[in-house]
Formats: sequence, structure tokens, C-alpha cells
Amino acid sequence: MGFIEAICISDKKGVVKKEISRAEMRADWGIVGDAHAGKWHRQVSLLAGESIDRVKQLMPDLARGAFAENIITRGVELTSLKIGARLAIGDNIVLEVTQIGKKCHHGCVIKQTTGDCIMPREGIFARVIRGGVLSPGLPARIQTERYTISD
Repeated sequence: MGFIEAICISDKKGVVKKEISRAEMRADWGIVGDAHAGKWHRQVSLLAGESIDRVKQLMPDLARGAFAENIITRGVELTSLKIGARLAIGDNIVLEVTQIGKKCHHGCVIKQTTGDCIMPREGIFARVIRGGVLSPGLPARIQTERYTISD
């Protein structure tokens, strides 16, 4: 089983997110206080810590949130997820994958520096099915059982 390594938010879209120690996840909204929250399909973004580690080999000073990711996981095979898959976090939070990857921002510093960006291939976007309090260290696992949309 994996876990949540970090949580990052920003108050504006298109900027690097800042790491925070805990967050409220609201169903059908996202992370309270994050610019990407709202009633749409990309309420939260996830990126594997292992993916970030590979980029840090070329950019050792890369800060958490540099990819505009909300949630960094460790020990979860995010790249194996398909649209519709669900991720359970802690005892309450359930996310449903709605999109895999997104186009890299024009002028992305990471792509300019390394020649590549992992978000178009490895970034995961989800909507919040069930909310709760999110904090680093919470267990995270790919859900095998299914719930109804009214969860």
C-alpha cells in the first residue's frame, strides 16, 4: 500500500503550487482553497513521487508543486490507472480518475531545462467522490471494489 507524500495548492492557475500540511477535500469540488477546485473533471491532480525523483536527478532543487500537482503519492502505481479507476485515501477520501496527462504549459521551465515534462504522460486528474481531511502519511491504494456515484 502506498501513501500521501505531500499536498500542494495555489490560489491562481498556471503557477507553481506551495506545499501545505493538511487540506480539506470536498466532494464534487476538490481541495478547498486551490485554484483548480470546482465543478469540473479536473478537481485535483496527482503525480507519483517516484516520477518526480527521476526529474530531480536532472534538477535537484525541484520543489514540490513545481508540476502544479496537488497530491504527491509514494508507492502507488499511478501510471497503471485508467479513466474511471478509483483511489482510496485514508478512511474516507475517494477520487475517480477523469483524465491522464495534460499538455505542458508553454514555456515550462522543467521542459526547457530537461527537454521533457512528465505531466503529459504521468499526471493524473481526478474528481472527488468522497471528501475528508487530507494529510501527508495517509495510506493510499487503488480501489478494487466499486461504489455508486452517490457515495
